[in-house]
Amino acid sequence: MRGEGTEKLVPHTMSRMGDVLAGFHAAWEFESDSVLIRYERGIRTPKLFQALGERRVPLEAVEGVSLAPGKRGTVVLRIELRPGADPLMEAAAGQLKESGDPYRLVLPAERETLAEYYADELRAQLTESGPAERHLVAAPEVPLQFKAYDGKATFDGSAVAFRWFWTGASSAKWKAGDQRFPVGELSGVEWRSPEVFEGHLRLLRRDAGAPPAQADQDPAAVVFGLGYGPVHESLPFAAAVLAAVRNCAPVPAVSTARARRDPADIAERIRHLGELHQAGLVTDEEFSVKKAELLAEL
Repeated sequence: MRGEGTEKLVPHTMSRMGDVLAGFHAAWEFESDSVLIRYERGIRTPKLFQALGERRVPLEAVEGVSLAPGKRGTVVLRIELRPGADPLMEAAAGQLKESGDPYRLVLPAERETLAEYYADELRAQLTESGPAERHLVAAPEVPLQFKAYDGKATFDGSAVAFRWFWTGASSAKWKAGDQRFPVGELSGVEWRSPEVFEGHLRLLRRDAGAPPAQADQDPAAVVFGLGYGPVHESLPFAAAVLAAVRNCAPVPAVSTARARRDPADIAERIRHLGELHQAGLVTDEEFSVKKAELLAEL
Protein backbone atom coordinates (compact mmCIF):
# COMPACT_ATOMS: atom_id res chain seq x y z
CA MET A 1 0.00 0.00 0.00
CA ARG A 2 1.34 3.41 -0.99
CA GLY A 3 0.62 6.67 0.86
CA GLU A 4 0.59 7.64 4.49
CA GLY A 5 -2.25 6.60 6.72
CA THR A 6 -3.59 3.94 4.38
CA GLU A 7 -3.44 1.12 6.90
CA LYS A 8 -4.89 2.81 9.97
CA LEU A 9 -7.91 0.94 11.28
CA VAL A 10 -8.81 3.42 14.01
CA PRO A 11 -12.62 3.67 14.09
CA HIS A 12 -13.92 6.89 12.59
CA THR A 13 -16.53 8.11 10.14
CA MET A 14 -16.10 9.37 6.59
CA SER A 15 -16.41 12.91 7.93
CA ARG A 16 -12.70 12.68 8.61
CA MET A 17 -11.15 13.74 5.33
CA GLY A 18 -7.86 12.78 3.79
CA ASP A 19 -7.74 9.01 4.24
CA VAL A 20 -6.17 7.45 1.15
CA LEU A 21 -6.52 3.91 -0.15
CA ALA A 22 -3.95 3.22 -2.87
CA GLY A 23 -4.10 0.32 -5.28
CA PHE A 24 -2.82 -0.56 -8.72
CA HIS A 25 -3.09 2.39 -11.15
CA ALA A 26 -5.11 4.62 -8.79
CA ALA A 27 -5.59 5.96 -5.27
CA TRP A 28 -8.90 6.87 -3.65
CA GLU A 29 -9.04 9.78 -1.23
CA PHE A 30 -12.11 9.74 1.00
CA GLU A 31 -13.67 13.10 1.76
CA SER A 32 -16.77 14.10 3.71
CA ASP A 33 -19.05 14.26 0.66
CA SER A 34 -17.09 12.60 -2.14
CA VAL A 35 -14.36 10.23 -3.24
CA LEU A 36 -11.48 11.76 -5.18
CA ILE A 37 -9.89 9.21 -7.52
CA ARG A 38 -6.39 10.04 -8.71
CA TYR A 39 -5.01 7.90 -11.52
CA GLU A 40 -1.33 7.09 -11.79
CA ARG A 41 0.74 7.90 -14.84
CA GLY A 42 2.91 5.18 -16.28
CA ILE A 43 3.18 2.74 -19.13
CA ARG A 44 1.15 0.11 -17.27
CA THR A 45 -1.73 2.41 -16.39
CA PRO A 46 -4.63 2.23 -18.88
CA LYS A 47 -4.53 5.20 -21.23
CA LEU A 48 -8.11 6.13 -20.38
CA PHE A 49 -7.14 6.57 -16.73
CA GLN A 50 -4.20 8.75 -17.71
CA ALA A 51 -6.42 10.86 -19.96
CA LEU A 52 -8.94 11.38 -17.14
CA GLY A 53 -6.26 12.34 -14.60
CA GLU A 54 -8.69 12.30 -11.72
CA ARG A 55 -12.41 11.95 -11.02
CA ARG A 56 -14.29 13.45 -8.09
CA VAL A 57 -17.33 11.32 -7.33
CA PRO A 58 -19.95 12.95 -5.05
CA LEU A 59 -21.52 10.46 -2.66
CA GLU A 60 -24.95 11.40 -4.04
CA ALA A 61 -23.82 9.90 -7.36
CA VAL A 62 -23.05 6.52 -5.76
CA GLU A 63 -25.67 3.81 -5.52
CA GLY A 64 -23.56 1.03 -4.05
CA VAL A 65 -20.11 -0.33 -3.27
CA SER A 66 -18.89 -3.85 -3.97
CA LEU A 67 -15.83 -5.85 -2.98
CA ALA A 68 -14.98 -9.06 -4.81
CA PRO A 69 -12.00 -11.35 -5.45
CA GLY A 70 -9.89 -10.29 -8.42
CA LYS A 71 -7.35 -12.08 -10.57
CA ARG A 72 -3.91 -13.25 -9.50
CA GLY A 73 -4.11 -12.60 -5.78
CA THR A 74 -6.06 -9.35 -5.81
CA VAL A 75 -9.35 -7.94 -4.60
CA VAL A 76 -11.45 -5.35 -6.39
CA LEU A 77 -13.27 -2.49 -4.70
CA ARG A 78 -15.81 -0.87 -7.02
CA ILE A 79 -18.05 2.15 -6.84
CA GLU A 80 -21.43 1.52 -8.46
CA LEU A 81 -22.80 4.76 -9.86
CA ARG A 82 -26.43 5.71 -10.24
CA PRO A 83 -27.62 5.53 -13.87
CA GLY A 84 -27.17 8.90 -15.55
CA ALA A 85 -24.91 10.32 -12.84
CA ASP A 86 -21.73 10.32 -14.93
CA PRO A 87 -21.59 11.44 -18.59
CA LEU A 88 -18.53 9.26 -19.17
CA MET A 89 -20.27 6.03 -18.18
CA GLU A 90 -23.49 7.11 -19.87
CA ALA A 91 -21.62 7.62 -23.15
CA ALA A 92 -19.75 4.31 -22.70
CA ALA A 93 -23.09 2.48 -22.37
CA GLY A 94 -21.52 -0.64 -20.89
CA GLN A 95 -18.89 -1.04 -23.61
CA LEU A 96 -15.78 -0.59 -21.48
CA LYS A 97 -13.68 -3.62 -20.74
CA GLU A 98 -13.49 -4.58 -17.08
CA SER A 99 -9.85 -3.50 -16.92
CA GLY A 100 -10.85 -0.11 -18.34
CA ASP A 101 -13.52 0.66 -15.74
CA PRO A 102 -12.33 3.86 -14.01
CA TYR A 103 -14.34 3.07 -10.87
CA ARG A 104 -12.59 -0.19 -9.99
CA LEU A 105 -9.72 -0.15 -7.51
CA VAL A 106 -7.55 -3.28 -7.67
CA LEU A 107 -5.66 -4.11 -4.48
CA PRO A 108 -3.37 -6.92 -3.29
CA ALA A 109 -5.39 -9.66 -1.57
CA GLU A 110 -3.69 -8.96 1.75
CA ARG A 111 -5.45 -5.56 1.77
CA GLU A 112 -8.90 -7.16 1.73
CA THR A 113 -9.68 -6.33 5.38
CA LEU A 114 -8.75 -2.70 4.84
CA ALA A 115 -10.76 -2.54 1.62
CA GLU A 116 -13.77 -4.06 3.37
CA TYR A 117 -13.52 -1.43 6.09
CA TYR A 118 -13.63 1.42 3.59
CA ALA A 119 -16.43 -0.27 1.65
CA ASP A 120 -18.54 -0.44 4.82
CA GLU A 121 -17.74 3.19 5.65
CA LEU A 122 -18.86 4.28 2.20
CA ARG A 123 -22.05 2.24 2.29
CA ALA A 124 -23.00 3.86 5.59
CA GLN A 125 -22.90 7.28 3.91
CA LEU A 126 -25.07 6.46 0.88
CA THR A 127 -28.59 7.86 0.80
CA GLU A 128 -29.49 8.00 -2.91
CA SER A 129 -30.45 5.33 -5.44
CA GLY A 130 -32.07 5.02 -8.84
CA PRO A 131 -31.52 7.14 -11.95
CA ALA A 132 -30.03 10.60 -11.42
CA GLU A 133 -31.95 13.55 -12.82
CA ARG A 134 -28.72 15.25 -13.89
CA HIS A 135 -25.03 14.55 -14.24
CA LEU A 136 -23.37 14.62 -10.83
CA VAL A 137 -19.81 13.78 -11.93
CA ALA A 138 -18.04 16.45 -13.96
CA ALA A 139 -17.42 15.87 -17.65
CA PRO A 140 -13.89 15.95 -19.13
CA GLU A 141 -12.71 19.50 -19.72
CA VAL A 142 -12.82 21.11 -23.16
CA PRO A 143 -11.45 21.90 -25.66
CA LEU A 144 -11.02 18.35 -26.90
CA GLN A 145 -10.04 16.82 -30.22
CA PHE A 146 -9.07 13.50 -31.77
CA LYS A 147 -8.38 11.95 -35.14
CA ALA A 148 -10.89 9.42 -36.42
CA TYR A 149 -10.30 7.29 -39.52
CA ASP A 150 -12.14 9.65 -41.85
CA GLY A 151 -11.76 13.03 -40.20
CA LYS A 152 -10.69 15.20 -37.31
CA ALA A 153 -13.22 15.94 -34.57
CA THR A 154 -12.97 19.03 -32.35
CA PHE A 155 -15.18 20.31 -29.55
CA ASP A 156 -14.81 23.77 -27.99
CA GLY A 157 -17.70 23.52 -25.55
CA SER A 158 -20.27 25.17 -27.81
CA ALA A 159 -20.04 23.24 -31.09
CA VAL A 160 -18.63 20.03 -32.56
CA ALA A 161 -16.74 20.26 -35.83
CA PHE A 162 -15.76 17.48 -38.25
CA ARG A 163 -13.12 18.11 -40.89
CA TRP A 164 -12.81 15.28 -43.39
CA PHE A 165 -9.48 13.77 -44.38
CA TRP A 166 -8.43 13.52 -48.01
CA THR A 167 -8.22 9.78 -47.52
CA GLY A 168 -10.71 7.82 -45.47
CA ALA A 169 -13.83 9.97 -45.88
CA SER A 170 -16.61 8.60 -48.07
CA SER A 171 -17.91 10.43 -51.13
CA ALA A 172 -21.12 11.16 -49.19
CA LYS A 173 -19.13 13.10 -46.61
CA TRP A 174 -17.11 14.91 -49.24
CA LYS A 175 -20.32 15.99 -50.95
CA ALA A 176 -21.66 17.29 -47.64
CA GLY A 177 -18.42 19.11 -46.83
CA ASP A 178 -16.89 19.83 -43.44
CA GLN A 179 -19.47 19.98 -40.67
CA ARG A 180 -20.17 22.12 -37.60
CA PHE A 181 -22.88 21.25 -35.09
CA PRO A 182 -23.85 23.73 -32.34
CA VAL A 183 -24.64 21.93 -29.09
CA GLY A 184 -28.16 23.37 -29.06
CA GLU A 185 -28.97 21.48 -32.26
CA LEU A 186 -28.04 18.11 -30.76
CA SER A 187 -30.13 15.67 -28.73
CA GLY A 188 -27.43 13.21 -27.77
CA VAL A 189 -24.35 11.20 -28.71
CA GLU A 190 -23.88 7.62 -29.86
CA TRP A 191 -20.44 6.14 -29.12
CA ARG A 192 -19.42 2.70 -30.36
CA SER A 193 -16.13 1.47 -28.98
CA PRO A 194 -13.21 1.27 -31.44
CA GLU A 195 -12.32 -2.00 -29.71
CA VAL A 196 -15.27 -3.68 -31.43
CA PHE A 197 -16.14 -3.94 -35.12
CA GLU A 198 -17.08 -0.68 -36.85
CA GLY A 199 -16.71 1.76 -33.96
CA HIS A 200 -17.89 5.33 -34.43
CA LEU A 201 -18.99 8.58 -32.81
CA ARG A 202 -22.34 9.80 -34.09
CA LEU A 203 -24.02 13.07 -33.15
CA LEU A 204 -27.79 12.77 -32.77
CA ARG A 205 -29.53 15.84 -34.12
CA ARG A 206 -32.87 17.30 -33.09
CA ASP A 207 -35.59 16.92 -35.72
CA ALA A 208 -33.15 15.52 -38.26
CA GLY A 209 -34.95 12.25 -38.96
CA ALA A 210 -33.37 8.82 -38.99
CA PRO A 211 -29.61 8.93 -39.72
CA PRO A 212 -27.99 6.72 -42.39
CA ALA A 213 -27.55 3.15 -41.18
CA GLN A 214 -23.83 3.21 -41.95
CA ALA A 215 -21.79 5.74 -39.98
CA ASP A 216 -19.33 6.16 -42.85
CA GLN A 217 -22.20 7.64 -44.90
CA ASP A 218 -23.40 9.99 -42.16
CA PRO A 219 -21.92 13.54 -42.14
CA ALA A 220 -22.85 13.70 -38.44
CA ALA A 221 -20.54 10.80 -37.58
CA VAL A 222 -16.86 9.91 -37.66
CA VAL A 223 -15.71 6.31 -37.88
CA PHE A 224 -12.85 4.61 -36.05
CA GLY A 225 -10.08 2.41 -37.36
CA LEU A 226 -6.84 0.90 -36.17
CA GLY A 227 -5.12 3.68 -34.24
CA TYR A 228 -7.89 6.18 -35.02
CA GLY A 229 -10.38 7.23 -32.37
CA PRO A 230 -8.96 5.18 -29.48
CA VAL A 231 -11.04 4.88 -26.31
CA HIS A 232 -8.91 7.28 -24.27
CA GLU A 233 -9.49 10.03 -26.85
CA SER A 234 -12.95 9.42 -28.28
CA LEU A 235 -14.82 8.46 -25.09
CA PRO A 236 -13.91 11.59 -23.05
CA PHE A 237 -14.82 13.59 -26.16
CA ALA A 238 -18.23 11.89 -26.37
CA ALA A 239 -18.80 12.41 -22.63
CA ALA A 240 -18.00 16.12 -22.84
CA VAL A 241 -20.39 16.60 -25.75
CA LEU A 242 -23.12 14.62 -23.99
CA ALA A 243 -22.75 16.72 -20.84
CA ALA A 244 -22.96 19.93 -22.86
CA VAL A 245 -26.08 18.69 -24.64
CA ARG A 246 -27.75 17.84 -21.31
CA ASN A 247 -26.96 21.31 -19.97
CA CYS A 248 -28.08 23.20 -23.06
CA ALA A 249 -31.63 24.02 -24.06
CA PRO A 250 -32.28 23.77 -27.80
CA VAL A 251 -31.63 27.01 -29.63
CA PRO A 252 -32.57 27.96 -33.18
CA ALA A 253 -29.81 27.66 -35.72
CA VAL A 254 -28.36 31.03 -36.64
CA SER A 255 -27.07 31.56 -40.12
CA THR A 256 -23.60 33.10 -40.10
CA ALA A 257 -21.23 34.05 -42.88
CA ARG A 258 -18.47 31.53 -43.43
CA ALA A 259 -14.94 32.54 -42.62
CA ARG A 260 -12.61 32.96 -45.56
CA ARG A 261 -10.57 29.83 -46.23
CA ASP A 262 -6.98 29.35 -47.31
CA PRO A 263 -6.90 29.44 -51.16
CA ALA A 264 -4.43 26.53 -51.20
CA ASP A 265 -6.84 24.50 -49.10
CA ILE A 266 -9.73 25.29 -51.44
CA ALA A 267 -7.62 24.36 -54.48
CA GLU A 268 -6.71 21.02 -52.94
CA ARG A 269 -10.36 20.27 -52.17
CA ILE A 270 -11.40 21.11 -55.71
CA ARG A 271 -8.65 18.81 -57.00
CA HIS A 272 -9.90 15.98 -54.81
CA LEU A 273 -13.48 16.67 -55.89
CA GLY A 274 -12.33 16.39 -59.50
CA GLU A 275 -10.81 12.98 -58.77
CA LEU A 276 -14.14 11.82 -57.32
CA HIS A 277 -15.88 13.16 -60.42
CA GLN A 278 -13.53 11.34 -62.79
CA ALA A 279 -14.00 8.15 -60.80
CA GLY A 280 -17.76 8.39 -61.26
CA LEU A 281 -18.46 8.92 -57.57
CA VAL A 282 -19.80 12.44 -58.13
CA THR A 283 -22.23 13.41 -60.90
CA ASP A 284 -21.67 16.36 -63.24
CA GLU A 285 -24.32 18.37 -61.40
CA GLU A 286 -22.91 17.54 -57.96
CA PHE A 287 -19.43 18.45 -59.15
CA SER A 288 -20.56 21.84 -60.45
CA VAL A 289 -22.57 22.68 -57.32
CA LYS A 290 -19.84 21.66 -54.88
CA LYS A 291 -17.12 23.42 -56.88
CA ALA A 292 -19.18 26.61 -56.83
CA GLU A 293 -19.63 26.29 -53.04
CA LEU A 294 -15.89 25.91 -52.55
CA LEU A 295 -15.06 28.87 -54.77
CA ALA A 296 -17.59 30.96 -52.83
CA GLU A 297 -15.54 30.41 -49.68
CA LEU A 298 -12.57 32.31 -51.14
